[in-house]
Amino acid sequence: MRSFEVVVCCVALGVAACGGERRPVGEGPYARQIADAIPKIEKAVGLKFKTQPKVEARTKQQVRTFLEEKFKEDLPAAQLEGEQTALRRLGLIPDSMDLRAFMLDLYTEQIAGYYDPARKVLYVVEGTDTTIVNITVTHELVHALQDQYINLDSLQHLKNDSDREAAAQAVIEGQATFEQMEIMVGGSIAAKIPGGWDEVRRLIRQQSAQMPIFSRAPLVIQESAVFPYLSGAEFVRRLKEKSPNAQPFDRMPTSTEQVMHPVAYESTPPDAPTSVTLPAPRGVTSVYDDVMGEFATRVFLFEHLRDQNAAVRGAGGWDGDRYMVVKTPAGDGIIWLSIWDTPLDAGEFGDLAKQTLNRRYGAGVGSPVAHGTEFHAMGRTVRITGGDLQGRPYVLYVDVPASVSPDVIDLSRVTLRQ
Repeated sequence: MRSFEVVVCCVALGVAACGGERRPVGEGPYARQIADAIPKIEKAVGLKFKTQPKVEARTKQQVRTFLEEKFKEDLPAAQLEGEQTALRRLGLIPDSMDLRAFMLDLYTEQIAGYYDPARKVLYVVEGTDTTIVNITVTHELVHALQDQYINLDSLQHLKNDSDREAAAQAVIEGQATFEQMEIMVGGSIAAKIPGGWDEVRRLIRQQSAQMPIFSRAPLVIQESAVFPYLSGAEFVRRLKEKSPNAQPFDRMPTSTEQVMHPVAYESTPPDAPTSVTLPAPRGVTSVYDDVMGEFATRVFLFEHLRDQNAAVRGAGGWDGDRYMVVKTPAGDGIIWLSIWDTPLDAGEFGDLAKQTLNRRYGAGVGSPVAHGTEFHAMGRTVRITGGDLQGRPYVLYVDVPASVSPDVIDLSRVTLRQ
């Protein structure tokens, strides 16, 4: 679901799609915009359309209906509930938030158009401002072109690995954003806009903040929505500078770490994350598991500490993780095991994670336990421990109801695979 467009943000640049020869292309709406955009996109991307893109108009209500259908297809109730519980337990969304309802409202507010890879159709919302239509058509046509060379659906729907999915979305949205904006300004963003990509990032965030629903979204939702466009565009820009003839989907990044850190992606071999498999927990029932990744770990730290440098530093050195949402008769909980490059990296994250609990529950509620600290507050027991696991530094974060033992994971049964 993170693949839907936030194209309205790009209006902040104050430029419209470039002009050029205007000639109709077949039947249907927006024929002129399509005719203008196609040759520019083919030149910028370096690929030719194999077939003529299909474009249709949709009302806001039809968009809402489409979104509801996609939620059912892409986010089954059990998965959505698992993600919602994890975000609540980590203090990233309010306990009262209905994630499904909020996300439907958010996407309905933002969407000016979208490409549906299942139906191979580009949809534009009726009544959208002409300038935004030009931006939308260019951006979505890049997706239509991508879909003629790769399977967008399979790349964006990876089971139980949200971090890898976010990395794939960053490539898909990043390429569309980068090429769309360079077409809009008629050349290099760095050369055409004072401040270059730093200014683009500032303007997109500024414009996003003016959207009523987006502006009141929790930080994790805002950052997750913007990440594929901003960090993805940066990734594509770096790739094109280094390998002008390469396509970004020729070798997809496998983690948000590789998207954010050039050295992780460009090293030989690339810095691939450690795959973590958690065993069945003791005394509780596992209902969902997934991967946080470096980007989400950074957001978690920033949400509670409000210190960007600390968040970046604390998430740096991430090398893999897996979390598990569990159910107990007394309520839900979360188990989060992360693997780190060095003991120093693990210690940095562990210390900052403890600080997040001091911020959430109040200082002085933690007490020492073997290899870590245990917190007791607000009917919860939260234990953060660390050490060496199969030769790798780790941090284990366990949050369960106070009546439940936090000894829920047998670390000797954890599987790590590079």
